[in-house]
Amino acid sequence: MRAVLEARQKAAAVRVEELEAELERVRAALVEAEEVLRCRVIGLEQYLEALAEADVPAVVAGGVPPRKPVGPRRAVPHRQDAAGAEVLSVDYQALMAAAAEAGSDGLGARRAAVVLGWDSALASRVEGARARLKRLVERGWLVEEKPGRFTLPAPEQSGAGRPGGGS
Repeated sequence: MRAVLEARQKAAAVRVEELEAELERVRAALVEAEEVLRCRVIGLEQYLEALAEADVPAVVAGGVPPRKPVGPRRAVPHRQDAAGAEVLSVDYQALMAAAAEAGSDGLGARRAAVVLGWDSALASRVEGARARLKRLVERGWLVEEKPGRFTLPAPEQSGAGRPGGGS
């Protein structure tokens, strides 16, 4: 009887080792797949941004004007060109509201992913949220005074030219 139990124990130990090795392979594949996804999310957002910026009429050889791109666009206008945040898409408006709620602490990319309804445990989603925040910084809607912390820009003050910066 002892020999039978020892044989079963050895078989179970071998099975555990096989499953642990398989788990490591799956984890490595998951990390690679998340990186590919992150790159594709960023690439798609850059592509959509480029399409949005391509609204400027271009002259094509042959005299045929290019067709406008078809599909969803998430253009982020420059702040000085917009009257208010209402011109932003719903996602960007949500990020602006979250940045306002965060106040001087600033909004981080992980929190921004949650605001967008994304899984903040996935690095690709956090990086996608960070790319959107950076786009808002590029267009003047947010500032990044501390690395990774995005806040609303300071309101323009009429006494900004005073010595010492006092109000």
